[in-house]
Amino acid sequence: MQPPAGPAESPVPTAGAPSQAGSQTWATQPTPGLPMLPGLGSRAEGPPRAPSWPVLVASDQQELTCGNLGPRDVRASSGAPGRGRGRHLPCCAWLCWASPLCWAWRRGPRCACPGSSGCRATTCWGGSSPWARLRTQASATGHSPTPPRAPGKMAVEEINRGSSLLPGTLLGYDFFDTCSDPVVAIKPSLMFMAKAGGRDVAAHCDYSQHQPRVLAVIGPQSSELALITGKLFGFFLMPQVSYGASMDKLSDREAFPSFFRTVPSDQVQATAMVELLLALHWNWVAALASDEEYGRQGLSLFSSLASTKGICIAQEGLVPLPGVTGEQLGTMWDLLRQVNQSSVEVVVLFSSARAARTLFSYSIRSRLSPKVWVASEAWLTSDLVMTLPGMAQVGTVLGFLQQGAPLPDFESYVQTRLAMAADPAFCASLDSKRPGPEDHVVGPRCPQCDHISLDNVSASLRHHQTFAAYAAVYAVAQALHNTLLCGTSGCPAREPVQPWQLLENMYNMSFQASGLELRFDTSGNVDLGYDLKLWVWQDQIPELRTVGSFDGRLQLQPSRMNWHTPRNTMPMSQCSRRCEEGQVRRVKGFHSCCYDCVDCTAGSYQRSPDDLLCTQCEQDQWSPDKSLRCFPRKPKFLAWGEPATLLLLALLGLVLGLVLAALGLFVWHRDSPLVRASGGPRACFGLACLGLVCLSALLFPGRPSPAHCLAQQPLLHLPLSGCLSTLVLQAAEVFVESELPSSWAARLRSHLRGPQAWLAVLLAVLVEAVLCAWSLGAFPPEVVTDWQVLPTEALVHCRMRSWVGFGLLHTANATLALLCFLGTFLVRSQPGRYNGARSLTFATLAYFITWVSFVPLFANVPVVHQPTVQMGASLLCALGILGTFHLPKCCLLLWQSESNTPEFFLGGVPGDARGHGGSRGGQETEQKPVAHDPVASPH
Repeated sequence: MQPPAGPAESPVPTAGAPSQAGSQTWATQPTPGLPMLPGLGSRAEGPPRAPSWPVLVASDQQELTCGNLGPRDVRASSGAPGRGRGRHLPCCAWLCWASPLCWAWRRGPRCACPGSSGCRATTCWGGSSPWARLRTQASATGHSPTPPRAPGKMAVEEINRGSSLLPGTLLGYDFFDTCSDPVVAIKPSLMFMAKAGGRDVAAHCDYSQHQPRVLAVIGPQSSELALITGKLFGFFLMPQVSYGASMDKLSDREAFPSFFRTVPSDQVQATAMVELLLALHWNWVAALASDEEYGRQGLSLFSSLASTKGICIAQEGLVPLPGVTGEQLGTMWDLLRQVNQSSVEVVVLFSSARAARTLFSYSIRSRLSPKVWVASEAWLTSDLVMTLPGMAQVGTVLGFLQQGAPLPDFESYVQTRLAMAADPAFCASLDSKRPGPEDHVVGPRCPQCDHISLDNVSASLRHHQTFAAYAAVYAVAQALHNTLLCGTSGCPAREPVQPWQLLENMYNMSFQASGLELRFDTSGNVDLGYDLKLWVWQDQIPELRTVGSFDGRLQLQPSRMNWHTPRNTMPMSQCSRRCEEGQVRRVKGFHSCCYDCVDCTAGSYQRSPDDLLCTQCEQDQWSPDKSLRCFPRKPKFLAWGEPATLLLLALLGLVLGLVLAALGLFVWHRDSPLVRASGGPRACFGLACLGLVCLSALLFPGRPSPAHCLAQQPLLHLPLSGCLSTLVLQAAEVFVESELPSSWAARLRSHLRGPQAWLAVLLAVLVEAVLCAWSLGAFPPEVVTDWQVLPTEALVHCRMRSWVGFGLLHTANATLALLCFLGTFLVRSQPGRYNGARSLTFATLAYFITWVSFVPLFANVPVVHQPTVQMGASLLCALGILGTFHLPKCCLLLWQSESNTPEFFLGGVPGDARGHGGSRGGQETEQKPVAHDPVASPH
């Protein structure tokens, strides 16, 4: 296979662009009479060629190692002074320099022939690159502002002069310009793969023994060109080290097994961009990219990383390259209009310099409102964009620029070469060299290349890619040093090195460049960080100010940042306001960054600021509205110190005190007609039962326990049954004496006043006890903790398991009260007698009013208040019975003692000591006649 021949046209370069912060611009200015640099000159002159417009990429350079390799003790220089530590022999050394308008080239000393003694001790390598940067009246292309040949050539000469790398072995090189054109880049690439000493690439089944003209390639800078040449060199397993190709696709070892680079991958740059947006709280951005491989893959990387970090892309689009069609132009106008009309304040532009210039030209023309532009490295330092009229009006521009070690000797090196180029004799010697085998690749030199001065190039000597090209040379040299097993004294003899052998030693290799330790990882990338640069406008060209760095972790210097806003306040780019603490985002529409802020209600909380839903608290926890965490629930029950409990305890004390006072008064006047008419001992028993009812209320306050829950209802209903049973007997006496004939009344009276009456009381209490036992056995109450009733506390209470058992307990007592009421409600009162039926009627009415009100209230009141209701009902029932039946009699005993006579209470005559209402019985005295019982005499 024959490499393609013929000259290639060079693109029109642009003026120099600033490099790293504080650097100036590399530019070449036409200077009459100044010849080319040594090693960078040209041989033949010709008329300028018409400029071409290739795809806008950064500059591309390839440096290669060529010739036979083996144990060598000779060192030679290539167009520059150098001293060998052995014999000086001619060596392969080519350099091609691209002028802005045409090809220019020169030849250095050549090898006589591969394998001859004159070429045994040299290692020759070549490269291709679109370097030129010339400020002219013509428009520019925007290539790299620094000639990568210069740092690469300086690195070669340093290695050849030094003794730490490849002692006794010299490096040579070829330089070729790719013109940012894939077709042009293929030409030198095929020549590099040709067999040493020839121009053909023969077809073989096995290329393991193929000895190509070069051993390694440095470049190109362009990612798109690297995708093309990388597959070619990968097929031959020839090491290729780029100092500018940053596409992440090139890290694929399956597709590009021999590709390495001394710049970070776009994956790192995209990660740094996302971290910057997160740090500045910009989550609503537009993402644009140039319509080419570099821009599309960069946009894809950024979009995927941004989506995982919660950054929303409001608009996303591709920027066409120069020479767009009408349809593409309309698309770009629509894209700019959407960005301008949206609330987006930040635009991420992953683009080449030419596409960026096209975008900004139209945005300035359409008067796009100022934005924050996050720039990719490809156009951040491009003078093609920086020098565009009106760029100061687009807003704030900041982006990441790769770091590197300083090259303090580089400026003096260039100055020395410029001084040598000023010598006419040196330039004349370049034209006297005879053509070489690679002359078909380059074209004639143009005279503009002769007009270069230090003033033209000094501004770009500290460009960020200068170190990358310098480090690429040292990477290949270190790999060759390791392959040749070189020591401090020299390299041992061995067979010529094949490219694949050199490649083996580059994987995971560590090397040094300008004192900086670097290492290729498994993907061929180096671990270099970025500096965050900000455009600060001074006159017509912005200065690059360092405002942060990124080396896996973003560090910002906010005090050094300037913004385009009127008060220099940082712009905000958010679709929705930032939610307050305790609020979650309810997404509206298709973007997760557009949302409404919703408060977390009680019982839930906001776990993290990015939550879309509130997190429910655990069962034993609670939280208020808009809470960030949950709190443990405290147990809640009817505590002794609560105001309601204290009020009920005061009522209990009052009722119990009255009960005890009435009981004491009844016991003290137990022989009085009033007490005997009230039932005598049964009345005292009833008062004692009312006291027990009051004391049963003490089981409701305090933390419930199983014993408390079991004892509450029995200790309330059993004493109440005993009290009501005494009232039923009293009502029966009144009914018998008032409504039945005398003969029946006499027989029944003896039963109602005798021991049989106590059997009735006992029977009523036993029936209630049986019902209590059945209810507790069938439906035992239990202590439960309810987590849902109260918002902040856990309610601990006795849960009633069945309304049936609860109703039966009340039904038995209600039956006694109903009998008492029926026996007294229609009884006729007798004149001059105490109306005992009325007090009994009111006592039963007090009971019914209390418990009939209790049932619906207890059923509907919140569970937390049920113990209070039960406690209050029991006390009110006791107070009602006490106040309507016993207390009026106590008033008569204390303040109306003249009425405490047998005639008034028992129906006897004055002086009758027994009467019919007595409870102790006995015979009448002989002096007194038998008294007539008024209750037995109907009116």
